Amino acid sequence: MNKNTATATAPRTGGPPAGSAPRRGVSALLGSAAGRNTGLVVALVLLCLVGVITAGDRFAHVDNLLTILRLASVIGVVSIGMTFVITGGGIDLSVGAIVALSSVWATTLATQTVARDFHWSALVFTALAVGAGCGVVNGLLIAYGRIVAFIATLAMLAAARGLAEIMSNRKTQIVDVPGFTAFFDASVLGVPVLIIIFAVVAVIGWVVLNRTTFGRRTYAVGGNPEAARLAGINVRRHTVLLYTLLGVCCGIAAVMLIARTTTGSSTHGGLYELDAIAAVVIGGTLLSGGRGTIAGTVFGVLIFTTLSNVFTLNNLSISAQAVAKGAIIVIAVLLQQRLARRSGA
Repeated sequence: MNKNTATATAPRTGGPPAGSAPRRGVSALLGSAAGRNTGLVVALVLLCLVGVITAGDRFAHVDNLLTILRLASVIGVVSIGMTFVITGGGIDLSVGAIVALSSVWATTLATQTVARDFHWSALVFTALAVGAGCGVVNGLLIAYGRIVAFIATLAMLAAARGLAEIMSNRKTQIVDVPGFTAFFDASVLGVPVLIIIFAVVAVIGWVVLNRTTFGRRTYAVGGNPEAARLAGINVRRHTVLLYTLLGVCCGIAAVMLIARTTTGSSTHGGLYELDAIAAVVIGGTLLSGGRGTIAGTVFGVLIFTTLSNVFTLNNLSISAQAVAKGAIIVIAVLLQQRLARRSGA
């Protein structure tokens, strides 16, 4: 046996077998994700216990639970899209304004006339098209215009909200399309359609983020854009797609909001950007990008919605709710930083 053969066949000493490190890394990642979700479940359960103790049957009644889920469904769909953008290293402050513009454009007299004459899906298509168009503009400005995401989406926030006010003349537009309202007011086995839409969007979002090439590229772009580019990923195009996806989610949320309120208004979507970002952050998605979780976002949305419901049932002020939400966000970010330092170590 020559020296080269002996070196090649000599057993490894002083370390783990080849290939064990990656497996251990994956196991650690899954374990940390499971731990975060467990913490969110515990927090949600504690909130529910507080609701039962302080509000009794008013909180525990099935109608109230369905109300919580209905309220969570609209902002939940926006938060799913926001999870993709933040995981990809971006942020969007214009989602509330895009929801408002989509709702106004979809409920104009012209759009409703087309919907009544042909099919109510024209109203849905209009909202989705407006949301997607705003997302494309955001993506192009950020990816190809090299404008910082914060500034580009802040400009979209002002422009979209202003355009919604101009189109509606700052008046609430009532929806008068019977087929549309009948469809979205329906229930399947006692579960409202709006809740089902939220569940479907969440499941699709989880599959796309965790089981597709698009999801893997999103993690790569958010973790290290330059390394992703060197690996052959078209980072600019992917960024545009991420913001377009969020725009579509805003369009879906606008349709759900129209169905819930039977109106289109320039005031719709107020502070949705803050609620969505907060839900994503406490759900475990890193603001710096590279790590995201759809399940965590869903729990984050449910936690905030349940918190608001408990405060409302106990006649506590909106200001107190805002203080509580702010405290939760700060705690979540501090925990993220601590977990990040431990992972680095």
